[in-house]
Amino acid sequence: MHAGSGAIFLAISYLLVVGVLALYGFHRYCILFLYLKHRKDIPVPQGRFETLPKVTVQLPVFNELYVVERLLNAVAALDYPRDLLQIQVLDDSTDETCLLAETGVKQLREQGFNVQYIHRTDRTGFKAGALENGLQTCDGEFILILDADFVPKPNLLRDTIHYFTNPKVGMVQSRWGHINRDYSMLTRIQAMFLDGHLVLEQTARSRAGRFINFNGTGGLWRRSCIVASGGWQHDTLTEDLDLSYRAQLGGWKFLFLKDLVTPAELPVDMNGFRSQQHRWTKGSIQTCKKILGTVWRSQLPLLVKVEATVHLTSNFAYLLLVFLCILLQEAPKCSDLLAGPWRAVLFDIPVFLFACLSAVIFYAVAQRENNPKRWMRELPYMPLLLALGIGMSISNAKAVLEAVFNHESEFTRTPKYGIERKKQRWSPKKYRALKSALPFVELGFAIYFTYFMVSAALEGQWFSLPFLALFQGGFSYVAWTSISQWLPRWETRTADEAVTA
Repeated sequence: MHAGSGAIFLAISYLLVVGVLALYGFHRYCILFLYLKHRKDIPVPQGRFETLPKVTVQLPVFNELYVVERLLNAVAALDYPRDLLQIQVLDDSTDETCLLAETGVKQLREQGFNVQYIHRTDRTGFKAGALENGLQTCDGEFILILDADFVPKPNLLRDTIHYFTNPKVGMVQSRWGHINRDYSMLTRIQAMFLDGHLVLEQTARSRAGRFINFNGTGGLWRRSCIVASGGWQHDTLTEDLDLSYRAQLGGWKFLFLKDLVTPAELPVDMNGFRSQQHRWTKGSIQTCKKILGTVWRSQLPLLVKVEATVHLTSNFAYLLLVFLCILLQEAPKCSDLLAGPWRAVLFDIPVFLFACLSAVIFYAVAQRENNPKRWMRELPYMPLLLALGIGMSISNAKAVLEAVFNHESEFTRTPKYGIERKKQRWSPKKYRALKSALPFVELGFAIYFTYFMVSAALEGQWFSLPFLALFQGGFSYVAWTSISQWLPRWETRTADEAVTA
């Protein structure tokens, strides 16, 4: 390919990447529209059970030394008749968690609870396998699933069970809360990301009749819905998303209760957060490959199909963002079309309106809806939120590619340390996320964008500098916070800085 055609190819690629990213940004405005349109359509139970049904609480656990006792204590405090409650501790642990869990189970039995301790030495299927295994001895007509880092409020079952008086309801999801939201800048930004998904996306989709997903925990299932939909399958890393779509394709109705909050612990270290995002991203693309064709072959309304498509493919945006990073330097040089004032028209303005501005508005509205009295205090964190999303793009793009090319990987748990207060330290704790070479790639991108910023300043492209700073800052932050955790002399300092952020 000669130079002219090569330049045109790069320019077209550049415009396509920016265009698709802009479409995903535009989708945020669509979610906002649906949310505001259905804001007052609060779901209410069709009726009330005269006699409460039996419920099984499933607690999938794997090496949760610091949080398993807290979980068992919270489950014991659930406001539900003990004779109608079965508790299953589904423990795949390989460390001291086993002893703590067994001791906790024994104490619950002494208090009169019907509780099973089920330990597997073969982790076939990981979490999905543990849940499916628990179904074999499950007594409940309904199943509450709680991950080890969640702390359910006593009213959780009482406030969800009566929605199942509608026989079409297959699952009711509560909204995640954040126990350690104010622990550090990282946890605060994570909370803002999750609030956007939970407060706006889940609420909008649920109330507008679109498909939603079980968030993996904090939700109550009708057992017959799980069985009729094919049960828990472990050919993806997001068994929750997979089963959610299979169930709704089968005609089951899912409800999301925005105002019913189940608190949970956020990852406090960057490598833990990275591994969590990698699993979620890879699993969502695996589910997309598995389910999307079935969605389009179904008799669902067109708008439901379109929304499901955006939902299942949204993580491809991380791959596109990496392509954008690569093309950003070369595309303007390859074609006069992207030089001079056209660069602002074809890059800066679209990215600002549909990517940056849509994200700022989206997450600002989520904070306002979540906490009307204090939401403006979160606004200064918006640039950091955008930067973190950019900084995670390389890790998440790798997850997308692994899913596309069927690269096998284990279900990697996210380390949790029982962190609830600012003064607690996680660095001396036992668990660590796996190390990888990705932080050094991110560091390379940070250096690359530093050069790009200097070049833009020398060329007088001042309008581009704020956007380039988001890329440079995001890659720098993610790379440094990951690498610093591997350096003994920095580990303690990083923990101390976290509690003062």
